[in-house]
Amino acid sequence: MLKKHNIYLIGPMAAGKTTVGKLLSKSLDKDCFDTDAEIIKCTGVDIALIFELEGEEGFRKRETDKLRKLAQLNNVVISTGGGIILKEENRKLMRQTGRIIYLQCSVEQQLSRTKFDKKRPLLQVENPKEKLNELMKFRAPVYESIADIIISTNKTNSKNIIREIIQKLDFKQ
Repeated sequence: MLKKHNIYLIGPMAAGKTTVGKLLSKSLDKDCFDTDAEIIKCTGVDIALIFELEGEEGFRKRETDKLRKLAQLNNVVISTGGGIILKEENRKLMRQTGRIIYLQCSVEQQLSRTKFDKKRPLLQVENPKEKLNELMKFRAPVYESIADIIISTNKTNSKNIIREIIQKLDFKQ
């Protein structure tokens, strides 16, 4: 069994995983990595282009490869893409190597936060709200089932979210 030393942030798109990851890592004096940003750094292209050229399956393979590498690091905060939980291998790896924090966010908040964002491949559809509802119907139970801690990011600011995470991390240790 691998040691649980990392902190993984999971949740739907626009839940605040990247922002919270940066702030949490600073508060805890840990390095921070974002799976999407790391994929972009390695490939030199954005996620939308990877989806266009390789499809979602190609992107998910890259995501798993990146997670395998990041999971080998020690004592870091890792912000993940919303769909990372789709593969059992990813869920198992995160459970074995860290604490999982689910940043919960309503579909309405996701829509509000992404309405001008053209870089989210899964939202380049006629009805983004319907797509987000469809994603959440399937993904929310998975997020909940693997999370050690669940935090709502709907109606609060980043400082309060960080404070709540740190309190819950201390309590759960």
